[in-house]
Amino acid sequence: MRITLTSVLVDDQAKALDFYTQVLGFEKKHDVPMGDSAWITVVSPQARDGVELVLEPDQHPAARPFKEALVADGIPFTAFTVDDVEAEHTRLAAAGVVFTQPPTRMGPVTTAVFDDTCGNLIQIQSPVSE
Repeated sequence: MRITLTSVLVDDQAKALDFYTQVLGFEKKHDVPMGDSAWITVVSPQARDGVELVLEPDQHPAARPFKEALVADGIPFTAFTVDDVEAEHTRLAAAGVVFTQPPTRMGPVTTAVFDDTCGNLIQIQSPVSE
């Protein structure tokens, strides 16, 4: 068994695709129209054949209250690994990304949390080098 797809619930797929590709640096893999929405996936440029992130519309009645509750409690919806949280924080902040948690050491990792502009908090993390 392997993980091939995972999703992030977004309030606007076009805005999400722009943010996840132009700001975060992922690459679009699929964009298949499906009525009012699309099947949109992005991948890491370091793993083009790896796990795909589905930019899933948050139209289900339970999705938005769920997302709002997580944001209200400061809980990230998902996490991405980066080589250096401090450097990525600096790069993303310069691009206008709003962070709700600056780089913070948490045991064996350093984490930071930002707003993805689509209704989610996202964590980035990297191992602490000693």
